[in-house]
Amino acid sequence: MHKSVPFLVTCLLGLTLAGCASLTGTEEAPASNETVANDQAQESTPPVEYGDFEPETLYLLLSAEIAAQRGRYDITLVNYLKAARQSRDQGVIARAMRVAQSLNGDNAQKQLAELWLEVDPDSLQAHRIAAIQAVKSNNLQTAIHHMERIMDQGGDADFDSLAAMAANLPPGQQQELLTLYDDMTERHPDTPELEYSTALLLKVTGQPQEALDRLNPLLEGDPNFQPAIILKGDLLYQTHQENSALDYLLTNTRRFPDNRQMGTLYGRMLINEGELQAAQDEFARLVERHPNTPGLKLSHALVALENGQTDLAQEELTQLAEQGHHTSEANYYLGRIEDQAGNTEQAIGYYQSVEHGNYYFPSLARASSLQASNGQFEDAIDRIHRLREANPRQSEKFWLLEVNLLIDQDHQHEALNTATDALKEHPGNIEIRYARAMLYDGIGQPADAESDLKQIVEQEPDNAVALNALGYILTTRTDRLREARSYIEKALGQDPDNPAILDSMGWVLFLEGQIEPALEYLSRAWAAFPDPEVAAHYGEALWMSGAEEQARIIWQEGLEQDRDHEILRETIDRLTNGGHPE
Repeated sequence: MHKSVPFLVTCLLGLTLAGCASLTGTEEAPASNETVANDQAQESTPPVEYGDFEPETLYLLLSAEIAAQRGRYDITLVNYLKAARQSRDQGVIARAMRVAQSLNGDNAQKQLAELWLEVDPDSLQAHRIAAIQAVKSNNLQTAIHHMERIMDQGGDADFDSLAAMAANLPPGQQQELLTLYDDMTERHPDTPELEYSTALLLKVTGQPQEALDRLNPLLEGDPNFQPAIILKGDLLYQTHQENSALDYLLTNTRRFPDNRQMGTLYGRMLINEGELQAAQDEFARLVERHPNTPGLKLSHALVALENGQTDLAQEELTQLAEQGHHTSEANYYLGRIEDQAGNTEQAIGYYQSVEHGNYYFPSLARASSLQASNGQFEDAIDRIHRLREANPRQSEKFWLLEVNLLIDQDHQHEALNTATDALKEHPGNIEIRYARAMLYDGIGQPADAESDLKQIVEQEPDNAVALNALGYILTTRTDRLREARSYIEKALGQDPDNPAILDSMGWVLFLEGQIEPALEYLSRAWAAFPDPEVAAHYGEALWMSGAEEQARIIWQEGLEQDRDHEILRETIDRLTNGGHPE
């Protein structure tokens, strides 16, 4: 037997290495470390027992636990890794792995998995971790090797999870993975999990019809394979067989009424197809089947809201918020309900209850706007300032929110000064710089606007919005039409169907005297976005081409949207000598 540090010393230090009693083989140590105690309570496997260790190894383990108690988890991981290598004890390796996983230490996990497999070549957990780390290292062949070993031992190899992850791989590696799956299918024919995962991989790589062809034989052999049924419904929809997809899922959601994923997919398809009442009915059915699934209740509430059933939506959203589920989404939509009802104070309260997540800044923006409109403009600005100081990592978003609020409240010069202050702190922020460019243009400083937009284009040469704005300002504020058209052409190359860019192209061509090409672009812009400014441009081009009656019709339609639109009024007055389009 190896010499070991006395058990009493270990326990007096207050350290609770898993299986501490096994150091002497008989005595039991007090469970004084909450972290390890909780870990053990949550595990379904029996407590790990360590063997007797050399003094050096035991010292590393003790030092690791002391470091953990002091919050120095980096030292904990290093010492555990050393102890695992020295002892080659599976208990130590397993404990070290848990530490590495909690710290997202990929390199340590990879090393420990390799060591674990040297000690126990059949360890399913070690193979699973080795596979995950191989995927992260883009070593797909190694990942497949470990997954195949898991499958050979009757474990769940998670081939479908790897297939789903393939969406983040470059095309070459996606094809490599598909080849590996095909090779493995030849080695393991008639394996439903592999066939399903291959079909899923085909879908992920943008081959839905091929995926469907691969899936059909599997379902013929096993018509009750529910993951494959769900995938087939999705693939039918992707291949533009919408009615078939809906019919297929309707049939199978009734065959398998407890399958939440299947029902959710069916409900979302109904929403996409505009079948909102049917979607609401489906989510109501799912909520009844799965009353403890908050996500289903949220979906049901939102569909009810779309269907105009505000009271039902409000009731369910209130329940979610009170129960602490999806609180951000629930409070945001409760705010919208009160907002639309004209209950400003209640709406502000709900919006301000959103404290994190994707709805945080939209909620804060709307709450600030309502406060400003309700005579609390300074309070809204002060709140944004306090939040920006309290959340320095999100400073840019708070600056942009303040700039937009000032613009919306028609404080143009103050907005300009705020944008300038923001850019001193965040000179690379494109959204704030674009906002300042538009402010410069609005107050008659096109040269400054041009400078900001050119800086954006230097940062992002393919930014279609900035390219179009730059081209349009040069078109309307200077005589540099050729340069303007070059920017607009680049923007159009990035976003060929954008009506704002089509309008810019039509207008610059018109000013260059190319009326027929101009009419083509302007007519497309008007068809896509019948805006008063587009009406002004399109109508003037029609007028100059001799189509005066058609021009009057377009102008009249523009005036119906905004009778006081400055550009449209100026165009009509100039061309008709102060007359009316009628």
